[in-house]
Amino acid sequence: MIAVYDFLSTYEGLFYFILFLGGIFIARWLFRSRKTWRGAIFGLEREISKRRFARALAFALTWFALFLGVFIIVSFIIPSIPPSAFIPTPTVDLLVTPTGIISAEMAATIEARPAPQAENFSEGCIPGELIVDSPIPGQELSGIVELVGTVDIPKFGFYKFEVSPLGEENWATIYAGRDVVNDDVLGRIDTAELTPGDYHLRLVLIDNLGETLPPCLVQIRVIGQE
Repeated sequence: MIAVYDFLSTYEGLFYFILFLGGIFIARWLFRSRKTWRGAIFGLEREISKRRFARALAFALTWFALFLGVFIIVSFIIPSIPPSAFIPTPTVDLLVTPTGIISAEMAATIEARPAPQAENFSEGCIPGELIVDSPIPGQELSGIVELVGTVDIPKFGFYKFEVSPLGEENWATIYAGRDVVNDDVLGRIDTAELTPGDYHLRLVLIDNLGETLPPCLVQIRVIGQE
């Protein structure tokens, strides 16, 4: 069912366009069949016109039901679903329990490897649209850390945070949200669930058409609790 919701959300405009064209055709058919029925004089002609009008009315009711169904799903049901449900990668639903905690199984798959010569950096970030203000590149993190930044584009869909050991492409989703945020808390991460070492933290933004923008990537260092 999630796949159906994702499909409807992605092609919402196309569905409304098809329904619009179908509505014009059905409205013309309904108007003409009703006019013919009311203008019929003979019994047989009137009976045939009445049946045509009934078929047109049935199609009109079906069209209305489809339009109402798409509108309710796109406008009410899909926005109520946590965005993490649309993410195909393994993830913890931190919208329900927003603590940034990664499962033991996931933590075991993303053990960090030291990178002593790595340089602290951030890339792909766009001020005012897609940026991580905190933590800053190279910052040493411990405990539960708030992730502060901005996600704000015209066709905003939802965003997610992913983490991977430095030098690897083993990304794990740790947080997701579907609200526009400007220079405020985007999420949280519990670094106690990660092996101490260097990581890449990236903020990924997906628009309402399902297109993924280039991520904002920040290098961080996780240190153990003293």
